[in-house]
Amino acid sequence: MPKGSLPAVDSEIPGAFMALDPATHAFFLDVDGTLIDIAPRPDAVVVPSGLPDTLFALAARAKGALALVSGRSLASLDDLFGAGRFAAAGVHGADIRLSAGRPSERAPALDEDLRHDLRTTAAEFEGVLAEDKENAVAIHYRARPEIAPVLKRALAQLVGRRQGIEIMPGHCVFEVRRQGIDKGAAVGRFMATTPFAGRRPVFIGDDVTDEAGFRAVNRAGGIAVAVGVPRDGAQALLPNPRSVRALITHLAAEPRQRRR
Repeated sequence: MPKGSLPAVDSEIPGAFMALDPATHAFFLDVDGTLIDIAPRPDAVVVPSGLPDTLFALAARAKGALALVSGRSLASLDDLFGAGRFAAAGVHGADIRLSAGRPSERAPALDEDLRHDLRTTAAEFEGVLAEDKENAVAIHYRARPEIAPVLKRALAQLVGRRQGIEIMPGHCVFEVRRQGIDKGAAVGRFMATTPFAGRRPVFIGDDVTDEAGFRAVNRAGGIAVAVGVPRDGAQALLPNPRSVRALITHLAAEPRQRRR
């Protein structure tokens, strides 16, 4: 499907997405900036009333083939949406639960010395927050976006000497993590597992970190949907998280209840 073949729309129920079918598709959903609006701090986000239950209804209609795929920790996702209710990949897949209620599989923690150095470096910059997720450290600078180049150089000095570690940029964040862990790899794990296997994957995300997920669903013949702004690999665009939630509500409804 060529890029842009599903156009951006402003209606609450995007008509171009009506062909998505919970009986045949698998759904991979980013969280911040996609399902919920971005907040100044990760702990300040608001989950709209009813969204977890709507997601659960869609997961039920898709026979469990719905996963949250986020940079957040799995514990944070469970705090926001309900413990164990969904398959989920936290920390871009470093902590993954392949089906609802199943124990998670965690990648090894980053070296404590590196995590300490990253926290210390972040503390040297006013308005910068270090989020230590053990198997990754996210350095948030939403309060001071102008310092991105200086902050990136400081982090590169720490990470550059270490094998197998990379810095992944995102929306006002630098994530320090192990190489080979990304949302595309997480999608691949899900798609090799029941109930995702054999379905057409749909990935919806807003950030550069979601582009690995886009590439994975494109390879599988699926649909990659960007939110807010176009992204590499995205075939379609939704304008904002509100429109994503409207689509989720539409898909979660029984066919006879859907608005036309």
